[in-house]
Amino acid sequence: MKPNPISIISLDVGRKRIGLAGCDPLGITVSTLPAIMRRDFDQDMFILKKYCEQRKVEGLVVGLPLDDKGIPTKQAKYCENYGIKTAKRLVLPIAWVNEHSSTWAAAEQNKLHNDRSGQLDSAAAALLLEQWLREGPELKPVHMPAYPRSQGS
Repeated sequence: MKPNPISIISLDVGRKRIGLAGCDPLGITVSTLPAIMRRDFDQDMFILKKYCEQRKVEGLVVGLPLDDKGIPTKQAKYCENYGIKTAKRLVLPIAWVNEHSSTWAAAEQNKLHNDRSGQLDSAAAALLLEQWLREGPELKPVHMPAYPRSQGS
C-alpha cells in the first residue's frame, strides 16, 4: 500500500557511514543529504536531529539488507537495532525497506563505484526512499518489528 506523503528522512545504515536522503512533504522530490561519518550514537543523533528539525521530518525509512531470499542478514539485524534506537530517540515512526542490491544500483546509476566519501551511501538512501514512496509500507510506531520473527530469528 502506497504511503501518504509526508516529510521523511531515509537512512542507509553502515558501520562507517550513514547515507541520508529526504523528501519534501508532498513526496515529490527526493534529495540526497550529506552522509553522516559515524562516530558514536549521540553524535549521530545530534546531526540527525538537526536535519529532522530543519526539514520538519515526520518519519524515518531505514534500509534492511535482506538476502536474495528475503531472509535478514547479520547486517539487517544491526540496521534494525540502530533504526529502533534512532526512532525512539527522535520520537518518530519508522518504516523498513529491503535494501538488497541498493548500493550496487546506486553505484551503477550515479557512477559512484568505489566511493568512500558518503555520496554512494546517500544515493542508496535516496533509492530506498523512492522505493518507499512507490510501495510503502506505512510508517509504524517504533516497537513494531522490522520483519517477521519466523524468518531466520
